[in-house]
Formats: sequence, structure tokens, C-alpha cells
Amino acid sequence: MNARIDRPIFASPDLSVATLASGVRMPFVVSGSGAPLVFVHGSLCDYRYWAGQAEVLSKHFSCVSVSLSHYWPVPDGGAESPFSWSTHVAELAEFIAGMDAGPVHLVGHSRGGCVAFHLARQYPALVKTLTLADPAGPLQIDGVAEAALPPATIALRGKAAGLIESGEIEAGLELFVDSVSMPGIWRRSSANFRTMAIANAATLPMQFRDPLPAFTRIGATDVKCRTLLIGGEKSPRMYRDNIEKLAGWIGQVDKRSIAGASHGMNITHPRTFNRLIGAFVTGGD
Repeated sequence: MNARIDRPIFASPDLSVATLASGVRMPFVVSGSGAPLVFVHGSLCDYRYWAGQAEVLSKHFSCVSVSLSHYWPVPDGGAESPFSWSTHVAELAEFIAGMDAGPVHLVGHSRGGCVAFHLARQYPALVKTLTLADPAGPLQIDGVAEAALPPATIALRGKAAGLIESGEIEAGLELFVDSVSMPGIWRRSSANFRTMAIANAATLPMQFRDPLPAFTRIGATDVKCRTLLIGGEKSPRMYRDNIEKLAGWIGQVDKRSIAGASHGMNITHPRTFNRLIGAFVTGGD
């Protein structure tokens, strides 16, 4: 890639750090060979979130998992970039362009799904296919923006942010994670997931101060590539509503639901999730 690549400096022997022209340092891992498949994490996560996908899909693709700026393991990003979804779109576009590997198959989950969606809109030459798993953000229907979250959820997230900022990190994370998946999921999560979420806990209050933009019919028509929408059967209604609307707004779209899964579907149901992505990506090649 055209960006400067530093030698691995963290625990994982497969980790590299790209220094972008903007000064942002973007950690990433690459495994496998073939067509590039780029994974974008959501809230409280980083490149480690996609380990279960890279392990399997790297047999057929070059799997690239990134950590967006302000997330572990380089929380300052190496530059004074603001924490915002739009900054993450721009830096990810810069990273993909620097790969110099042609358009990529782009996969985003939750908040990362919003980032991936807008990257595909704004930089269509960089994206060959787009996969959105439970994409996060409010909806705008018939010119009227729906509330991103009900008042009770906004209050809950404010409480979660307050707990994290006061040092009660696990209590705040449990409150938030259970609200976006299902009650009790934090306590049932793997030690690896909890470790990752704790490492990224400081990003959650910043995220709440950076509301995601609304999905709109007009905006969705800017997505010209083949798109796969994956939802969890038991995911919160806001994610399932987004998928239903986007399925009707995006031109070339395939919509799938994973039975029994909630928001963290790629972790709880990796076999189905990986099969869906593999079949979709290869189906148009």
C-alpha cells in the first residue's frame, strides 16, 4: 500500500500499523490471499472483532481487519483527529486507496456498517461489494427524520457513559451491550470480547456525542455496488427496521436474517455469517 507501514509493535505477530498521509495511524491485520475483503468494526470493538471471520474466509480471500482511530491499540491514532463517523469514513477510504488493490469487498457491522455505507456512497470506485450487518443509525422516511433512539434508550446510554467516565467501566459496558443485543449478553460474552470492550470503553462517551446520520432513500440510491444486508432474527427493532428500509432503497441488494441471532451475530453464529458472506462475494465474481 502507499501509506507507510510500521513493523508490528504489539502482542499480535500479525499486526501492522499504516501511517496515512493525514497522520492517522491505522492498525490492521491481514491474513490469506486473493480478492481483498475489508472488515469494519462497530462500537467498543477493534480489528480483533473479526477473528472468527478471518480464520475461515482467509482460505479464499485476503482478509483485512482494521482498527479505526481512537480505538485499541492506538487510541490517539497518531494525529489530533476528531472522533466522528465522518472522520472514520475519510480515513478508511484513505487506507483502502493506499492498499492499491482495486475495489474491495467491504463488510461493516453496527456503527461500522454506517461507516461502510457512507464510504460506498462517497467513494464508489473503492468498493466492489458491500455487506452491512445490523447497520446502525436513524431512518429518514418521506423527508421526516425519525428519532434515532427513544428517550428511554437515550437516558440509558447517558447513564452508561456516566458510569464509564466515573470509573465503573464494566457496569457501564454491561448496561450498553445488553441494550443493543439482549439482556444478559454481557455476562455470557466471552472473556476475549469483554477484554476488547473494556479496552475500547473510553470511545463510548465520545460516540454518544457524535450522532450517526440518518439513512435516507436518496442517500441509498448512491450505493451502486451489489449489497448484502444481514440481520439477526432477535436483533433490536431499530436494526431490523434499517435493514427492511435499505433493502427497498438500494438497487442491487440481497437481504438475509440469521435465525436465533442477535446483534453480535458474527460471533454467536460465525458459521452461518461466514457462509453468507463467502457465497455473496463469490456469487458476483
